[in-house]
Amino acid sequence: MSESTVLVLGSDPPPALDRLTGRARVIFTDEAGLAGRLPTADVLLAWDFTSEAIREAWPERGPKPRWVHTASAGVDQLLCPALVADDTVVTNARGVFEQPIAEYVAGLVIAMAKDFYGSWELQRQRRWQHRETLRLAGTRAVVVGSGPIGRAIGSTLLALGVKVDLVGRRERRGDPHFGLVHAADALNGLLPHADWVICAAPLTDATRGLFGKEAFGLMRPRARFVNVGRGPLVVEPDLIAALREWRIAAAALDVFESEPLPADSPLWDVPHLIVSPHMSGDTLGWRDALAEQFQDNFDRWAAGEPLANVVDKRLGYVPVQ
Repeated sequence: MSESTVLVLGSDPPPALDRLTGRARVIFTDEAGLAGRLPTADVLLAWDFTSEAIREAWPERGPKPRWVHTASAGVDQLLCPALVADDTVVTNARGVFEQPIAEYVAGLVIAMAKDFYGSWELQRQRRWQHRETLRLAGTRAVVVGSGPIGRAIGSTLLALGVKVDLVGRRERRGDPHFGLVHAADALNGLLPHADWVICAAPLTDATRGLFGKEAFGLMRPRARFVNVGRGPLVVEPDLIAALREWRIAAAALDVFESEPLPADSPLWDVPHLIVSPHMSGDTLGWRDALAEQFQDNFDRWAAGEPLANVVDKRLGYVPVQ
């Protein structure tokens, strides 16, 4: 295979692509230069996976990359009708973020169950106030999203003694870890029985606004809600109302409709809400892992082998095998 041109969107900090030296021509671009460079590239690496520039710049006709890889699990930032329709292969960063996100969710669940926030606040006030906290074992979680991230979250919660109902797009029986994977239309029937509701679903037309007034109204008053999927999965004003009116007990958001979260957003001041800046999967060395994953896939590309983590562009995620 002749030398390929790899176009990298974003360079802050730049990916370590040393293994491509002498094998590919690597060109960096920002959003402004993307459209002009796309026709010259064989491969596009969306290193800045928060950018929506690919959707805006992708050409409907003419030369274009034959492979697009995004350094993220979600692909909603880059998919557009023209990219979905053509034969360009899209791959994602499946395999890098699953366990870190599962650990992050487990940390949030433990922190809320054991009222760590209350302990920190009482310590700040120098107050000795004994309390009773929730025992996790025996509680029930509904995990929405049956891909690798949702499965890792579910498995980690199972290890803590939490009963887990996993929800996917369609029903699957005989799952080796969860027994039954519930279909999406079963969600409303599961919510009234959940102590924990964890959203790790991809953002698609079917899931946008999934958690709004109706869903929060079905939850128990003692339920806690966590979103580590995508911000638009949640109708934020409805969550704010549910928390302020004590219709659910607490929530934690790592993703938001608008990122960075504006300083004047009401979410900063909502009682019993934990806000974190889209960091649940970002552990020490995560960028190196992303660069290695891309280069491993480039080895397959150069050898003419099938790529790993191929996204079904019409579904918006890598299908479960």
